[in-house]
Amino acid sequence: MTSSVPSEFQGKHVTVAGLGVSGVPAAKALHARGAIVTVVNDGDDARAREQAAALEALGITVRLGDGATLPEGTELIVTAPGWQPDKPLFRAAEQAGVPVWGDVELAWRLRGPDAAPWLAVTGTNGKTTTVQMLASILKAAGLRTAAVGNIGVSLLDAVLGEERYDVLAVELSSYQLHWSPSLRAHSAAVLNLAPDHLDWHGSMEAYARDKGRIYEGNKVACVYNAADKATEDLVREADVEEGCRAVGFTLGTPGPSQLGVVEGILVDRAFVADRQRNAQELAEVSDVHPPAPHNIANALAAAALARAFGVPATAVRDGLRAFRPDAHRIALVAGIDGVAYVDDSKATNTHAAEASLAAYESIVWIAGGLAKGATFDELVARSAKRLRGVVLIGADRALIRDALARHAPEVPVVDLDRTDTGAMLQAVTEAKRLAQPGDTVLLAPACASMDMFTNYNQRGDAFAAAVRELEAEA
Repeated sequence: MTSSVPSEFQGKHVTVAGLGVSGVPAAKALHARGAIVTVVNDGDDARAREQAAALEALGITVRLGDGATLPEGTELIVTAPGWQPDKPLFRAAEQAGVPVWGDVELAWRLRGPDAAPWLAVTGTNGKTTTVQMLASILKAAGLRTAAVGNIGVSLLDAVLGEERYDVLAVELSSYQLHWSPSLRAHSAAVLNLAPDHLDWHGSMEAYARDKGRIYEGNKVACVYNAADKATEDLVREADVEEGCRAVGFTLGTPGPSQLGVVEGILVDRAFVADRQRNAQELAEVSDVHPPAPHNIANALAAAALARAFGVPATAVRDGLRAFRPDAHRIALVAGIDGVAYVDDSKATNTHAAEASLAAYESIVWIAGGLAKGATFDELVARSAKRLRGVVLIGADRALIRDALARHAPEVPVVDLDRTDTGAMLQAVTEAKRLAQPGDTVLLAPACASMDMFTNYNQRGDAFAAAVRELEAEA
């Protein structure tokens, strides 16, 4: 919502790179503020043409199928987060001295004078769940809030919309953080760091550096994972406001300035009067759904950010009790003949799959898909003792099969060389044959899904449908 046209954009030539969830609202917001907007987009499909027509009707220039050339006169680029930094458009901008912002940076700069503070979350895995938990806790405290950002709700829409918020729970990807130089959160958390998106960032160091941007300028708390030293290192390197504290979370007994777990209770030793001697009970482990170890860690991170904002302990408990994760995140589909069937299709990389595998004692693992350059030796070596059997699917399944041969040669492996619509039913059927009462058949692919499915949601739906078909036959 705007009441006047800021002089910063009036008459300014701005190029928006990319359509979609972020590009369209960015183009509209800039146009409404008097900017001369040109949108460039690599694709020229039916969806892009539809979006282009709607923008052109407003007087915005759109160039489809041409995302490489810097439009003449460009003074600023606002990019969709997924556009890689080495694209010709950005090289041309650098040579011309043109700044590049992401949509998150634009949203941050367009906030009003009384804008809601941001509680921000990033990490290789667990971002969406943690942000949703945080929003549930904030709502339980009676605060007006929303889960926004990389979660699928545009920050621009949240910042510029009619609804007024007390605080925002913000999920930020490494892509978004790369293009957000002036973002300054109230408090922020990095949940974990593991190799991911290295093709985009160029190196693990660059990936970590972009994740660490979330701590820059924090006002109250930088929340880190005590079990992941890399996250604490990012806190040490951050330039924060005076008085901002490092707050750790751990699945063990917490030390001063940490949140942790004591005898099945989530406790806070960071936001209490005497951190050396006192602890505040927040919730029971059983209040977290599901109570898998990595999800307890997510809950502790969410609680830390909420406590940094002054939320009482009762709201942490009530918010966690009320929260239920999205589909395809370590979700129990059914129990058949004493075997649990769990859908964690969202485990699209090795770090997420390892966390999922660690939640169960005896597993028939369904894995495979597009590896995205990942290696699987470390994952298999750490999880081998839990594996009853493995069923492999997808284009890069041989990489997992070879790792199993090296580190778990005694584990039976079924290698399915098919990608048709019946492949998942066969995978679940083979997993059922390998499983024994008390086991968990776990879809935690450790790979992306696009070789066989549109996305991880469709893959998880196929798994659930196959399980229910077997359940009907039992």
